[in-house]
Amino acid sequence: MSQPASKLSRRTLFAGAGSAGALAAAARLMPVSPAAPAEPEPPRPAPARGGGYRLTEHVLRYYRTTRV
Repeated sequence: MSQPASKLSRRTLFAGAGSAGALAAAARLMPVSPAAPAEPEPPRPAPARGGGYRLTEHVLRYYRTTRV
């Protein structure tokens, strides 16, 4: 029996179609980043007597990540 001249067979065709489908499904499940706010809030001036600690969204997010 002789080998076919082409390397394309049903097995490789279905494997390629399966891989393409898996990639399409994975791309569909990827999270979409939210739109950035239109304009960021301008920074506030530092307090006159020091102690510039503010409980911002960034700090709250950090506190949420440290919970056990």
